[in-house]
Amino acid sequence: MSISLLLCTDLDRTLIPNGREPESPDARPRFHRFVAQAGITLAYVTGRHQTLVEQAIAEYALPWPDYVIGDVGTSIQAVQLNADGAARWSPLPRWLDVITQTWPGPRTLQALFADLAGLRLQEDAKQTPFKLSYYVSLDLDADDLLARLNERLASAETRANLIWSVDETAAVGLLDVLPEQAGKYHAVAFLMRALGCGESATVFAGDSGNDLEVLTSPIPSILVANAHPQIREQAHRAAAARGLEVRLYCARGGWSGMNGNYGAGILEGVAHFRPDLLDLLLASGDG
Repeated sequence: MSISLLLCTDLDRTLIPNGREPESPDARPRFHRFVAQAGITLAYVTGRHQTLVEQAIAEYALPWPDYVIGDVGTSIQAVQLNADGAARWSPLPRWLDVITQTWPGPRTLQALFADLAGLRLQEDAKQTPFKLSYYVSLDLDADDLLARLNERLASAETRANLIWSVDETAAVGLLDVLPEQAGKYHAVAFLMRALGCGESATVFAGDSGNDLEVLTSPIPSILVANAHPQIREQAHRAAAARGLEVRLYCARGGWSGMNGNYGAGILEGVAHFRPDLLDLLLASGDG
């Protein structure tokens, strides 16, 4: 089956309505019906690992995706449902070969950052062989912290990708240290190449700091209406600096009677970037 649209979306506070703002009542059912149509390939792009993705699908009645880019872009897996409804997860070949090229490993990096104040390791379940994750107090200056971390990496002649975001619900900063070739943007780009999808056939949706590298890239991207104003400002500024304003759409609400938050914003953004799919999008409203 040819791919008409590769729809890549973050989960928490993007498709999953677990932020402060209200969800349009029909948003998730409409999203479910839209992605079930022929030619739509769905990928979840998330900081969650496999077990937490499955929990989210069950808890929020989400559609099963075709692919999951998990652990903040350090894992890529194809997902297929067996006849009994059980999911079979299969890692994409060669992705680990890509991200392990210059990766020193989490223990080396943890030792490198051990004396830096303000970093608190996240729980063991949130660590992986290719992701070192910390909690950071929001009292700290994030730009200064990232600068100090990059200085430490440079002095050790070590390379890594530092991803900063904020969990607004828990009021805590999140720092993920990844292989330099990993992250949501690199993983989405890898999946696009693997599937033979160009930018015109791909749309990404997100809401937070760890989505910024995709939101401000050449990939057509949607910032859902419930995103924090600071993220909206950062995304606009970075996209403008790169001459990519037309590749970023900020959902406003009002499309098809919905408020633009969460799944409603994703559908609104798809309508903006892919007016050729408008009939399919409107048909998804016929529950």
